[in-house]
Amino acid sequence: MAQKRESESRKLLGRLRDAMAEDGDGQERLDKITRLIARSMQTEVCSIYLFRDAETLELCATEGLNAESVHQTRLRLGEGLVGLVAKKSKIINTADAPSEHGFRFMPETGEEIYSSFLGIPIQRLGEKLGVLVVQSKAVRLFSADELYALEVVAMVLAEMTELGAFLGEGEALSARHQQPVLLRGTTGQEGTAEGHVWLHEPRVVVTNVIAEDPDTESTRLNEAVDVLRVSVDKLLAGAAGGDGEQLQVLEAYRMFANSKGWMRRMEEDIENGLSAEAAVEKEQTQARRRLGQSNDAYLRERLQDLDDLSNRLLRILTGQGTQTGADLPVDPVLVARNIGPGDLLEYGRSLKGIVLEAGSVGSHAAIIARALAIPLVVHSEGITREALNGDHIMVDGDQGIVHLRPDDTVSAAFRDKMAMQAVAQERYSATRDKPAMTKCGIKIDLHMNAGLMADLPSLEGSGAEGVGLFRTELQFLVRNKMPQRSELSALYSRVLDAAGEKRVVFRTLDIGSDKVLTYMKPNDEPNPALGWRAIRVGLDKPGVMRMQLQALLRAAAGRDLTVMFPFVAQYSEYVAAKAEMDKAMERERRLGHPLPKTLKIGAMLETPSLAFAPQEFFEDVGFLSIGGNDLKQFFFAADRENERVRRRYDTLSTPFLSFLQNIIARCETSGTPLSFCGEDAGRPIEAACFAAIGMRSLSMRPASIGPVKHLLRRIDLGEIRKIIDACQENGEQNVRKPVMDYLKTVNL
Repeated sequence: MAQKRESESRKLLGRLRDAMAEDGDGQERLDKITRLIARSMQTEVCSIYLFRDAETLELCATEGLNAESVHQTRLRLGEGLVGLVAKKSKIINTADAPSEHGFRFMPETGEEIYSSFLGIPIQRLGEKLGVLVVQSKAVRLFSADELYALEVVAMVLAEMTELGAFLGEGEALSARHQQPVLLRGTTGQEGTAEGHVWLHEPRVVVTNVIAEDPDTESTRLNEAVDVLRVSVDKLLAGAAGGDGEQLQVLEAYRMFANSKGWMRRMEEDIENGLSAEAAVEKEQTQARRRLGQSNDAYLRERLQDLDDLSNRLLRILTGQGTQTGADLPVDPVLVARNIGPGDLLEYGRSLKGIVLEAGSVGSHAAIIARALAIPLVVHSEGITREALNGDHIMVDGDQGIVHLRPDDTVSAAFRDKMAMQAVAQERYSATRDKPAMTKCGIKIDLHMNAGLMADLPSLEGSGAEGVGLFRTELQFLVRNKMPQRSELSALYSRVLDAAGEKRVVFRTLDIGSDKVLTYMKPNDEPNPALGWRAIRVGLDKPGVMRMQLQALLRAAAGRDLTVMFPFVAQYSEYVAAKAEMDKAMERERRLGHPLPKTLKIGAMLETPSLAFAPQEFFEDVGFLSIGGNDLKQFFFAADRENERVRRRYDTLSTPFLSFLQNIIARCETSGTPLSFCGEDAGRPIEAACFAAIGMRSLSMRPASIGPVKHLLRRIDLGEIRKIIDACQENGEQNVRKPVMDYLKTVNL
């Protein structure tokens, strides 16, 4: 039976290859394929549905249904059995289609006389491209042999669809990648950039899907797998003697590379007529379908391992990818599905912009991009499929928009916007050395956020009065093992040297949630943003906290030192963390090391609970910094990574401003220094409102200091405070519009 399946499958693929080699446009090719499949499968109907857009399937070719319904019959994703196959990426095999849940009768097709139905998703590496359907009058289930053959054909159709084989006449692949494309995403870092595409991991294009000689293809596969296994062994050898958990990860990685089941399935696919590359990709696609929707975090992690191995193997087989020796363009805009902080730092400031298909506004990549002031757009769906190396690209980080291969009109308008921004920056630079003094005589301290040595030159150029937040976790995230105390001490010392007389506030290690260390055992938490993170990790792993505190104390070496603990939710956590600092100070004293000239210890107020801590806490803590990004998401119960909900809630809502006013009042009573740190502090309208309700210190990215200072120096905080008070008294839900209406009357 197995041999029959293999021979029939290879026979079908051979016919398919011959049909594709004949002349004809895209529609003729589709028509030939449906006729060929129907005859080979001995079914009355074969139909191919392809996506017209992300939500709509269109009948593009059929053998057996009414010819008039081609390009007329359309289904929404999830509509009818065809729509369900596409939506769930699952095969539907039924002997009685009309009785199936979700069946939809389409009278224009004439399909009511066909009882049996087999629908196979056409997809490539999880990307939905369409549905392949066969139907027959006989009441029967299609056999496993028939199902296997159709799966292989669907995989071939997916490759052909990706290559543009059905788009029309001429070189469809090049035609597809010559048209202007507008992609929308989410702002990860503001700013605009123009340049040329540099694909971090270029997509492998498999052009030889069907092969004639199984022996040759099997040899190619085995030779490529041998190369892959050697490279994995080298990775493992390079990590020898390192962190034990990292070694465990690499051992699991090697286990996949040596999987007999993986090899056996690919060998079977080759025997059935696929090329070595197509066999690798077929197994990769099947694994994505099996594991991609799993709720088991372990299985999802293993899928990532298998994905990476498959991609490496495909690059070995095809010679495509980063090994091609292509030169980085002079104005590179990085395009990738996702990227880690280490890889991004290797590119450094050479990048003009970054566009990611995945990622998030709080990801490691976004943190690095902000530190390097590189415009970033995340969630740009389809960018890695549409973009080719060297394509002209324009990135609007302010709007979360990407223009790929823009036409002259779009390019001209975009360049006008960039020119206007350059003029504005020149205007802001004129006030660089002037204080942020409002017209009513109130001075607002403006500080910058940082996390890399590369940030520190901005301290002078931006006009910041100091570093209100230095993120210390980046040095942990970009490594594959725990950094040494001496390394951290040397880095912190260089930071203090670069800051000179200006204050630097070091935030202790803030990991967990979306910031995961590869060398620490992962924790599968249902909601990591509310889980084991930041100060909670530090208190549960005091050895790591003590090491970092000692590094900070030694870096100060007689200078002023300011440290704050993140994500403190209750007074007892601050007391415990402060006790660790006391122990570290005593140890340094015993060792005879110089102690800081002054030491200020504070906390980040990122949880609503801390706003209601006992008055003793406010009197004890050295200073407080409101972590606006986290506090806002917890206040509104809206995950800032969730695009469906995060934009619903405005920082300038009266309830949130009232909550901030309560914190300000408590700090004023106890004499506790207070600042606001986060993205909202760097938005001029929000900054003006914060200052109006009593906030006197703001910390933001360096590029925001100019615009914020420009506005603050031209307004009367008393007038904005009147507007906020009136909105609160009148029960209005938001102050943004009335404040903006007032600002229109001010000479800005």
